Amino acid sequence: MMKTISATDAVRTFSELLNAIKYKGEFYTIIRGGKPAATIGPVETITSMRTLKELALVLKAMPKLDDDDKFAADVEDIITNQPVTPEGSSWA
Repeated sequence: MMKTISATDAVRTFSELLNAIKYKGEFYTIIRGGKPAATIGPVETITSMRTLKELALVLKAMPKLDDDDKFAADVEDIITNQPVTPEGSSWA
């Protein structure tokens, strides 16, 4: 739905206007001198809002670290094969 806002109000509330555009996907027609002067809207359209319930479902579907012994072996290999650090401080 296209909303209208005066140029003066757009200037006064620009930050809030951008938030409504970015996070709510709203489109605005800016009115100047009683006539439409510009249209402003999001660069990308918002497909849908995500909820915390959806986050729980995504996390549940992700593979568990315990299910993959290769990951644990890779971490152990990285820990045991760290490169030698140079002697002395490189910040001096």
